[in-house]
Amino acid sequence: MGGVDHSSPSAPGPASSLNERQVDAYLARIGAARPGRADLAALAELQRAHLHTVPFENLSIHLGEPVVLEPGALFEKVVTRRRGGFCYELNGSLAELLRALGFRVSLLAARVFDGERAGPPFDHLALRVDLDEPWLVDVGFGRFSIRPLRLDTQEKQSDGAGVFTLTPHGDELDVAMDGRPEYRLGLRPYPLADFVPTCWWQTTSPDSHFTRSTTCSLPTADGGRVTLSGTRLIRTAADGGREERVLGEAGALEAYRSLFGIVLDRLPVAAG
Repeated sequence: MGGVDHSSPSAPGPASSLNERQVDAYLARIGAARPGRADLAALAELQRAHLHTVPFENLSIHLGEPVVLEPGALFEKVVTRRRGGFCYELNGSLAELLRALGFRVSLLAARVFDGERAGPPFDHLALRVDLDEPWLVDVGFGRFSIRPLRLDTQEKQSDGAGVFTLTPHGDELDVAMDGRPEYRLGLRPYPLADFVPTCWWQTTSPDSHFTRSTTCSLPTADGGRVTLSGTRLIRTAADGGREERVLGEAGALEAYRSLFGIVLDRLPVAAG
């Protein structure tokens, strides 16, 4: 594949920090059964379950809460407090669960495209899971694949969310959805701590789109999405149809609870 090395990392991945009680609690959080073996079917089901129950959201930034990239803090937020997060949190948290269930997981850094230009290093965190072949798993990008994607093929890969291609670009892969480039993925594994500086920038810089507005989003069972941005509730259908309405403060707080399982005592408000 054009010089891109897809061989498995030579050293085994780090062990999970989760104990058995925490694994059971995490599986209950996403409504998934403990898999009998660490295979592709189990991986796909865990990804699907995670995507449909743990929201993609940036509310901590606008509630004045710290975003802590440490396994214990991620478990407390996602499982104990039943919150969501953005890429570093969601994929970082899922990596711990997968490792505890016997999967071999690496953290990969990606640069998100803004038009034709790729963003800075560590702009995004995605997962590589090595089975008989290497797979890309990503539950932290919002609208994206709902199933694992093969890392070692240039063939089109289709699921209910769209058609995906992974095209070599030097030692990286350009990941596209429905012909649109989404991110440029590096294949070198990194520890979670290496994502901390860029995560801090994403949560504090006025140039980060995460600091400019609030978002909370989940895919729906019919292939669409439901998103709450500020007090705007947006429903998109699989065929591209869109319905939008503005809620009051009480209505927005109720939407967080009923649609996303997030109980708040006040609305997160973007500074901008």
